[in-house]
Amino acid sequence: MFAVIYGCGKKDTEFRDFFDGKEITYTGAVGDVTSQPGDLRVGLKWKASTDPSIIKYIVYWNNKADSQIVNITEKKDTISTVISGLREYVYSFTIYSFDAKGNKSIAKEVNNVKVYGPIYNGTLLNRAYDAVNPYVLNDNGSVTLNFIAPDTINITTKLMYTNTAGTAVTANLAPDVNSITLNDFKLGTIIKYQSAYIPERGSIDTFQVAAADDYPYIYSYVPCSKSFFAQMNVANDVRADFGTAIDKLWDGTTTPQGYPNIFHSNEKALPQQLTIDLGRLYDNLGRMEETGRDCCHNPDQFEVWGITDINGHDTSLPANNPGWKEEALSKGWVLLKDVVRTDDGKNPYKFDLDNQGKPIRYIRLRIKHNSNGESNYSNMSEITLWNKQ
Repeated sequence: MFAVIYGCGKKDTEFRDFFDGKEITYTGAVGDVTSQPGDLRVGLKWKASTDPSIIKYIVYWNNKADSQIVNITEKKDTISTVISGLREYVYSFTIYSFDAKGNKSIAKEVNNVKVYGPIYNGTLLNRAYDAVNPYVLNDNGSVTLNFIAPDTINITTKLMYTNTAGTAVTANLAPDVNSITLNDFKLGTIIKYQSAYIPERGSIDTFQVAAADDYPYIYSYVPCSKSFFAQMNVANDVRADFGTAIDKLWDGTTTPQGYPNIFHSNEKALPQQLTIDLGRLYDNLGRMEETGRDCCHNPDQFEVWGITDINGHDTSLPANNPGWKEEALSKGWVLLKDVVRTDDGKNPYKFDLDNQGKPIRYIRLRIKHNSNGESNYSNMSEITLWNKQ
């Protein structure tokens, strides 16, 4: 029995030989750590230890070749620090707590911490605008810019433009909206835009795209003077009938008109054509508005064609001939717009034209269908055109 007791006692105390007769004291360990990426720096936050003896923490990285001391001056639930001067790299950090006697905690490892920098910044692009419909020039003179939905890490897009007073101003487009209206934009000036991003949620730094881009040029629309408009009397054109007149189409009315203040075609099976001389050459014919009659025979499907000079380039086939379109194209006519209305065709209907880069003096309306199904007559109250500049 004596031998056994002696043997056990020896084993319980022999570990002290390894520590030179001294006990090791560990301070309270660091709690959960959260990393926050930044621009060549990183933020670290952790739950403070409940050990009241702790006076500082030390963060190590690069295999403990580099370190940063975080002194504790007051009791906090969360400790945070920012480590700067890093490279664009993936780091591992080790955090210890220390008391006044130099005792430290067990290590808290934080791995796969990304640090971002110029390489990441170089991959960023400004938020894309809506290429199909980049802007809308509103009737009140304001302009609405349309963007597509951004990446989830987009923070803002800065818009830099000149206002109507000639002053450079800035507006910001939030990531959760896809359009912005500028009420004071000066037409004929340039809009620039520049986006900013964060690499991850919780990032301590925002990265801005290196350079601003130019927004698509916003044209102003100048009305074509109706005082120069004239009927062409082309052989295959419809004529005004029933006591109406073609020049009612440009008498300046803004609402659907009743008989006889309209253009009422003579009887001719649809499609019908009507040709108008705008009286001068327009280098960028870009918009048109068509208003129907207050009751009936209103076009809801029609084409708008244009040409620079009709002399020697007119079509010989009637508009309801299956080969008409091919002949028109071969003669140099440009299809400015194929219009489809989904209403009853009465109210003013505005739409953009594509002149395909060609100057236009003569336009031709090719009426294909009426909203009430009438197939031999067409009625309209007004047409208005604008030139882009």
